[in-house]
Amino acid sequence: MPILRFRGVTARSFARTFALLSLAACSADESSRPNVIFIMSDDHAYQAISAYGSTLIETPNIDRLAKEGLRFDRAFVGNSICSPSRATLLTGKFSHANGLRNNVNVFDGEQVTLQGLMREAGYETAVIGKWHLKSEPTGFDHWDVLPGQGEYYNPDFVSAEGTRRVTGYVTDIITDLAIDWLEQRKQTAKPFLLFYHHKAPHREWWPPLDNPGEFHASPSPEPDTLFDDYGGRGTAAREAEMRISDHMGLTNDNKITPENAAALGHMPFMDWYDDAYRRQFDSYMNDEQRAVLGELYGPINAEFTELDLRGDALTRWKYQCYMQDYLATIRSVDDNIGRLLAYLERRNLLDDTVVVYTSDQGFYLGEHGWFDKRFMYEESFRTPLIIRAPGDAQRGAARLSLVQNVDFAPTILDLAGVDVPADMHGESLVPLFARDDLDFRDAAYYHYYEYPGIHAVKRHYGIRTHRYKLMHFYHDVDEWELYDLTSDPQEMQNLYDEPGYADVRERMKLLLADVQARYGDSLELARELVKQDLEAQDGD
Repeated sequence: MPILRFRGVTARSFARTFALLSLAACSADESSRPNVIFIMSDDHAYQAISAYGSTLIETPNIDRLAKEGLRFDRAFVGNSICSPSRATLLTGKFSHANGLRNNVNVFDGEQVTLQGLMREAGYETAVIGKWHLKSEPTGFDHWDVLPGQGEYYNPDFVSAEGTRRVTGYVTDIITDLAIDWLEQRKQTAKPFLLFYHHKAPHREWWPPLDNPGEFHASPSPEPDTLFDDYGGRGTAAREAEMRISDHMGLTNDNKITPENAAALGHMPFMDWYDDAYRRQFDSYMNDEQRAVLGELYGPINAEFTELDLRGDALTRWKYQCYMQDYLATIRSVDDNIGRLLAYLERRNLLDDTVVVYTSDQGFYLGEHGWFDKRFMYEESFRTPLIIRAPGDAQRGAARLSLVQNVDFAPTILDLAGVDVPADMHGESLVPLFARDDLDFRDAAYYHYYEYPGIHAVKRHYGIRTHRYKLMHFYHDVDEWELYDLTSDPQEMQNLYDEPGYADVRERMKLLLADVQARYGDSLELARELVKQDLEAQDGD
């Protein structure tokens, strides 16, 4: 388990004591236990949150949570991809232990889960919005979720009553459904756990219709590494298929009609790019929505045809289109969080409710020329995490402790006064409400599995300390990478074979072996799981 030091008491006993005191949960009356709203967006980069210093967008409602709570600046995921991250939230375990390693695996809802434990402890539980685990939700009193990835406009929702289509924009609808559930709760004496999970800002970044062109007025600053040539890294970075220049779809991603793209000789990197564009327009949008988006993207299509850009100029143009739509979806998420907070205040619930904001992982906003996630490099490995809790938690403070998404379930259980199962890999973050602790975790662990697969990011695992990062790419390659995050925060130069870092390399490899043993993972297990994954793909 992670190394924690709390002057003679265990981390969990300290956490429970602090939770009982600071959250006024010392009474046996279950009504004194805090409600919990866990907000998870999809692919929200910390670089697009003004509380984290973003120069791209202002996010006043997420910032409010940070001002009234705690912002974690070194929060990481264990596997930067949608379904595995959600399974980790529910189980408190890394992917190799919860059985969901990629977006193909089906989640086993019969295993011990956060929501099941909370329900057994007397909480009313619900999940509304994105689920993306293939199996039917278990452990919930109420669930109303998007099938698969879901759609931005007029999406289908699935509940215990069946499937229905709801007119509107997905982020607004998810908030409406969450507020409706809060308003209509039958067991009002019970505390509640609500997973309020947004689709946005997942690809293909279709904007809200109330102000779809908000970010078209001024260009977004380009990242310094937009034209990275990957010369300081290995095979995996060079061969990944997530470059804005080559792999971002002009149609589905940049909203150029398939006809206009083809007229200038641009063929889709994958055929489904054009299919995804047509699906939105033909199968989900209504005439009014098509008209609004036609007014927005008509001039953009005309500009694309007139300019006929190539090379770096086209990459810059695609990047701006990407940011215009991506940031518009973030604006809608932030606005809707504001709606939810306003509701909680009106109903006098906010002071009794823990509100968590996070994303299922980080995301590339042009850094290294990329979009998407998957790598252990910082932009996708790191995730935003903000916790606003009632009581004496330090308001507006930041934490530099190394924390991970395996910690989410233990933290919520601890806040609720529920015993944390011993086999969960994470630790409660409640002790960090009182003070920062750089020794909270000696290293954050990572393991990515989905290869072969979309974006062609090779399988790899590794650890990150406060200063260094060690990564091992395996399966069809055998390459190691080592980065000094103090001297090279953008991770441009692999130092693994540098003589001056030989001692660091060996210490990090020993620490990696210790961390893997701690969590029950290994290269041998990984190779066995490769076989299982490839056999499953062949079976499909």
